[in-house]
Amino acid sequence: MSTQLRAGGAEVTIDQENGCRISSLRIDGTELLRQGDHYGSFPMVPWCGRTRDGQFQDGATLHQLPLNHPPHAIHGFGRDAAWRRARATATEAAFTYPLADPWPYEGLVTQIFELGENALTLTMGIETYGDSFPAQAGWHPWFRRNLTDGGSDVRIDFEAAWQEERGADHLPTGNRVDPKPGPWDDCFGMPYGVDVTLTWPDALELKVTSRSEWVVVYDEEPEAVCVEPQSGPPNGLNSLPQLVTPVDPLEISTTWTWRRLG
Repeated sequence: MSTQLRAGGAEVTIDQENGCRISSLRIDGTELLRQGDHYGSFPMVPWCGRTRDGQFQDGATLHQLPLNHPPHAIHGFGRDAAWRRARATATEAAFTYPLADPWPYEGLVTQIFELGENALTLTMGIETYGDSFPAQAGWHPWFRRNLTDGGSDVRIDFEAAWQEERGADHLPTGNRVDPKPGPWDDCFGMPYGVDVTLTWPDALELKVTSRSEWVVVYDEEPEAVCVEPQSGPPNGLNSLPQLVTPVDPLEISTTWTWRRLG
């Protein structure tokens, strides 16, 4: 089952049975996202990127997560779960996903999609049913490198305050370095908010923005590029835990705004 939103020349298809991912984003009939069950744009929750050895410490307790990307745990459980649709109109929809085993805490994730004629806003929140716990949330979109056969490659433009130094295990070392040229599978810090522009020459410009200060950029595959706003860096359950408490849920949002260039 899927949910479709439409506004102006934009069409969004949400596959709530397959991780509540955006399986399709079309602008004037042109598909922007890489197609396939594992692609589109999926939520990363209750953590983002890799968690070292699938382990994180909460107080005196060491938790072990399933190693779904050995030797690490990656991208959370939400992308593999069926979500429940809470409401939907022609341009807006909301879905929920209960946190449960093998995540060691009970809670609820809510994801909201709001489509306008020239923008899509995504919001995700995590609340606890009881104990406080560390968590992360974000999105992993796979944007097509080329929008048409023979089209020009997308250009990625951004200015980051720093780059998280990446170790051989693809996890941040804890050192911050000056941003380096790509190709990237790297996390960048933007303390004034994520602001990344994707430009397909003569076709479309799309800006990914968020009030969050963390973004992972991945462009090591020929088919697609990823710009991933998230609430903390990879391995952040250990290095920069953000607590979800009964009075302070975690919330993150991102807006994708597009402009036609043709």
